[in-house]
Amino acid sequence: MIQSMTGFGKATLQLPTKKITVEVKSLNSKGLDLSVRMPSTYREMELGLRNQIALKLERGKVDFSIFIESTAEQTSTKVNVPIVKAYINQLREVYADADETELMKMAVRMPDTMKTEREEIDENDWVQIQTVVEEALQNILNFRRDEGASLEKEFQLRIGNIRQYMNDALALDPERIQAIKDRLQTAIAELKVNVDENRFEQELIYYLEKLDITEEKVRLTNHLDYFLETINGTEANGRKLGFITQEMGREINTMGSKSNHAQMQKLVVMMKDELEKIKEQVLNVL
Repeated sequence: MIQSMTGFGKATLQLPTKKITVEVKSLNSKGLDLSVRMPSTYREMELGLRNQIALKLERGKVDFSIFIESTAEQTSTKVNVPIVKAYINQLREVYADADETELMKMAVRMPDTMKTEREEIDENDWVQIQTVVEEALQNILNFRRDEGASLEKEFQLRIGNIRQYMNDALALDPERIQAIKDRLQTAIAELKVNVDENRFEQELIYYLEKLDITEEKVRLTNHLDYFLETINGTEANGRKLGFITQEMGREINTMGSKSNHAQMQKLVVMMKDELEKIKEQVLNVL
């Protein structure tokens, strides 16, 4: 089953002193375009995390985020008391009449009055975080599979439409051939010249062979079958599907250039329209 590159996954975990939330979302991209946001405390783990994500998601424009919300009564951010006192003493020299409350309000707004103690990585916490990461990645994979199932139904519909329009066009072939014969015979009659019938038949056959679309029908049918076979494969196949649609487009375009028949050309246009819809959706396939 095919997978979409579009998806979203989220997972949360409540620890004794903090709440961990992992979010991952992806859109279509030619390769893996990965953006990671995480607290600076865990930055040294980023390379391993990127490898973990790349193995799971393979392709797509991926935004990955880890949010840590402290739920403990204590905080790692504290007032830098010596700095605040120094500011108050300096401000007292400038604002001699100000009371202590006003001096305090001004001092705490000055630079470096708050300090954050850097937390060391708790190995147990990181093991828990990795569990949440795996859960979020699994959720986005499930989302991608669901989207892929919807894409598969869409592709089957469009491929079926192209096949039907192709068959409708082939059903018009006898009428088209007769119209070409009639037009050529009328043109010769208007010239009012004697024509060798055998030579005329030979030239007519040669001309009709150049307008024959049997080979295009066979190749297009093969491409349609191969497309359906590929979307039922087990490997990532978005690029392969893109190549197949290019080949389908060549055969449809050749049919259009050879058709020389108004109704058949309309059917060719309808095939092209269905193919464009397929191409748009193939860009989302992993």
